[in-house]
Amino acid sequence: MSNCDDCSNYVYDEETDCWCCMVNLDEDEMYRFLTGTNRDCPYYDPTDDYYLARKQ
Repeated sequence: MSNCDDCSNYVYDEETDCWCCMVNLDEDEMYRFLTGTNRDCPYYDPTDDYYLARKQ
């Protein structure tokens, strides 16, 4: 499971009937995302309320 699956920026778009990232990536970031060379997203925002508590 990628970290996109539980990110608050990853939302379901009813018009296109698909899941989309709401962050506007520039051309280089989009290339790294599509090719899988960027493992950690700098815009990742967890939806889990206990995410920071587990990091401590």
